[in-house]
Formats: sequence, C-alpha cells, structure tokens
Amino acid sequence: MSAAVRPVRFGVLGCAAIAGRRMLPAMAQVDEVTPVAVAGRDRSRTEEFAGRFGIEAVVGYERLLARDDIDAVYVPLPTGLHAEWISRALAAGKHVLAEKPLATTAAEASALTARALGRGLLLAENFMFLHHPQHQVARDLLDEGVIGGLRSFSSAFSVPPFAPDDIRYRAGLGGGALFDLGVYPLRAAQLHLGDDLAVAGAVLGHDPRHGVDTGGAALLTTGTGRTAQLTFGMADAYRSRYELAGERGRIVLDRAFTPPDDRPAVVRVEHGDGTVTEHTIAPHHQFALSVRSFARAVRDGRLRPDPAIVRQARLLDAVRERAVTTTAAPAPASEGAC
Repeated sequence: MSAAVRPVRFGVLGCAAIAGRRMLPAMAQVDEVTPVAVAGRDRSRTEEFAGRFGIEAVVGYERLLARDDIDAVYVPLPTGLHAEWISRALAAGKHVLAEKPLATTAAEASALTARALGRGLLLAENFMFLHHPQHQVARDLLDEGVIGGLRSFSSAFSVPPFAPDDIRYRAGLGGGALFDLGVYPLRAAQLHLGDDLAVAGAVLGHDPRHGVDTGGAALLTTGTGRTAQLTFGMADAYRSRYELAGERGRIVLDRAFTPPDDRPAVVRVEHGDGTVTEHTIAPHHQFALSVRSFARAVRDGRLRPDPAIVRQARLLDAVRERAVTTTAAPAPASEGAC
C-alpha cells in the first residue's frame, strides 16, 4: 500500500469502556484506519485491554504521544481531562478524535480548536450519531415540505442510574447528566435549527450525594422564533428520541442517538390527517461511520475543526449559567444503560 493511501494509525488514550465496547471494534471494521496501541496508567490492566484487540500496550499517555508510528489519537478520557490531553496530543503533532463534550467550557473549546487550526491538525468531537443516515432522511423530508414549515424541535435522552462508583458521578472529572447525555439533544438541535440557537432557560437537578447534576431540561430559541425543548437524565427510564414539528405533521426518530447496529432504523412521519408513513433505513454501524469520516478527512486534508464544536460549548456554558438548580432525589444503585 502506498503512502498516499496508508491507513490512519490510531493510538487510544485510556482503557475506557466505550473504547473497548464500541470504538476499537468499529476501527476493526474500517479499512482507512489501523489501531496501533492503547496507553494506560496501570500496566496489567492496559496489557489485558490491549490483548483483547491485538494491539500494543503502552504505560503512560506521554509515551504513546511521543511515538512516530501514531498519526491520530482517540481520547475517551473523562471530560474533565480532555483539555489537558487534547492539548498535549496536538502539541505532539497528532490529529485528535475526542469523545463529547470536547471540553468543559467554551474558552477551552475555542483554545483547542484554534491550536488545531494553527498546527494544521484535525480535531473532531465524536458525535457518532450525526453520521447515521437516518438524520439525513429526516432533513430530506423537511426540505421536501412533508410536514410544512418547521416550528419546533423536542428531544429526550435518558438512561437508568449507573453503578455508584461510575465516573459520571464524579464532579472533579466533569461528570453529570448535562455533559454525558444533554450534549446529544443539544447537538441535534443545532443540526436541525441551525447556528443561532440561544438558551432561554434551563433546570438542572443536583444530586447532593454525588455532587453532580443527574438530570435536567433546557428551552432554546432561534432568531426566527423556532424553539427546542430538551430533556436529559441518568436516573430515568431509557429514552433516545427527537421530534420535528411543523404545521402539517411531525417527523419522529425513536432511536435517534443509539440506533442498533443490527436492526433497521425507522423515521416516522405523522401527518396532520392522522396517517403515518414510515421510512426504513438499513442497519448501519454509526461508530464505524464516525471513524471512517474522520480518517477520510485526515487523508483528504480537510483539517478545519467543525464550527459546531465551539457553538456547542457556548450553549453548554449558557445552559449552566441560566439553569435553576433543584435538588434531585438520590438515584438508586443500578448498572445503568447507554
């Protein structure tokens, strides 16, 4: 294989569950990438993790970043560690695919995207759901006018409680439902309502036992009067959906953020006359689609960070600034789901 078409060589910073459960299996499906090594702080755990995927174990994130056989790194670390290690990866000349949210503040996100741009490196936020074709089907239906003009967007993403020691309950590592789950409806609102969203109000339920928000809601508006109503939580029954409402009907995605890899997705149109039309999309592995999109952007030299990264971070800042804080009922111990 010539250098011009050489796969993007990936390193992974940390042995996070999402890396083992989703991203490394996805990389194995994508010809455009080659996973090379995973870095961790504990030798035995890192070696066990690496052995599951036939890649090299590296003790210490710094050692992985110093390697010249790594083109890009995937960063699944806790949100509170993103800014430091994304910055170090960029300084080491690596492209970066980071889990969402990219950073805990808009100031951090702006600084990181500027650094990537200045060094000619790709920095991307791994909103894998955006790569699933069901969202393009929804947008095409909107453009065709099947529900008339778009009036509002509503979305919910919630999961049952996690185990009590889960990092999502650790405030110092950027835990909480807004960062873990609320980012999805917020990014989907950007997708369908555009880049002039503003936060009109919000509520965050604070769990005093863990010191993080375990759920919340936000109301956003656009300059043209469209609205977005978003809810999220990690102490609730499972939901993963959004709805686009127009004057002549609704477009509904019931598995908007987590469509199964092995089953078709369905985009449902509820018409104003009471009839329903369903559009079925063949199964897709959205994690593999995200990895492939990133690798092709690197290969093709499309290295400008998506402006939505900073817009998303500003909206997260605004949700926290505008939020009324309530006391949430402590979540019962459970294994959770995501």
